[in-house]
Amino acid sequence: MPPKDRISYFYDAYPVELAQFHSADYVEFLHRITPDTQHLFRNELAKYNLGEDCPVFDNLFEFCQIYAGGTIDAARRLNNKLCDIAINWSGGLHHAKKCEASGFCYINDLVLGILELLKYHARVLYIDIDDIGEREGTYYAINVPLKDGIDDSSFTRLFKTIIAKVVETYQPGVIVLQCGADSLAGDRLGCFNLSIDGHTECVRFVKKFNLPLLVTGGGGYTKENVARCWAVETGVLLDTELPNDIPDNEYIKYFGPDYLLKIQHGNIENLNSKSYLSTIKMQVLENLRCIQHAPGVQMQEVPPDFYIPDIDEDEQNPDERIDQHTRDKQIQRDDEYYDGDNDNDHNMEDGL
Repeated sequence: MPPKDRISYFYDAYPVELAQFHSADYVEFLHRITPDTQHLFRNELAKYNLGEDCPVFDNLFEFCQIYAGGTIDAARRLNNKLCDIAINWSGGLHHAKKCEASGFCYINDLVLGILELLKYHARVLYIDIDDIGEREGTYYAINVPLKDGIDDSSFTRLFKTIIAKVVETYQPGVIVLQCGADSLAGDRLGCFNLSIDGHTECVRFVKKFNLPLLVTGGGGYTKENVARCWAVETGVLLDTELPNDIPDNEYIKYFGPDYLLKIQHGNIENLNSKSYLSTIKMQVLENLRCIQHAPGVQMQEVPPDFYIPDIDEDEQNPDERIDQHTRDKQIQRDDEYYDGDNDNDHNMEDGL
């Protein structure tokens, strides 16, 4: 069996891939806008919601290509059984809409990743907090509205009960787990009391289903705690226990004064009473009963995959990114022609 624990080299997503969900005009605008030219496009900035919490910055489009390409490629590797778990901590920018940015999310890599997974899996379970949906989407999303101050025990107990029932009812072939860290205690914008152990316990629980798993980042606004959290969760996903003392590194100053990996729970008043949580649980389980057991999907033609390059990743330096020219040579496009074994014209001539 090939080694499962490795760093993979994701390619930058092509504009045509981003347009599988986003409108082509929005993708094209992200491609050409720069800090130096944004004053020429005031109407477009307003139209696409750029500015304020979605600022224009240098290499914005490359940033989008990198994190979206990571999630898309992670999905393809799962589809092709090249790994059991794929992680893209730079992904999970789930607020982006079809035609506009939102909440520092420009391209919705999660939607793109799920679309890729649906080529091979009839049902994809995405775990995040959302609403119950409307019209055709009613009851195909489960909302868990929590009040300020929820603690580890209340959160993990509710999470496990609901997710276990969701998996039993929906029977997904693959899970996408968005691990936003703004629920951690001490987050600049969050209002929960979760410790890293509490947050990580949810990841550990989902991993136990032994389904193909795509894990991404998401929110989190106290950066040193986000780094702590995702480091611990990477260890959990790799079945590796990490020491609590952070080793010396060039960023060690950000983790003082204790220089420890894990943070404790917070002290915000917990407004989630036992009766409130019990009511929420009952409502969610009732919504699940409205879902057809293991709902079927309409048969349709599956779009082709892009070629996954056969790279000896063990021979590459994990601290170096592959340059764009090299990545372009490693990716075969379905809408281009090639020489040699990939020359479709040559194959057609052979068949005449």
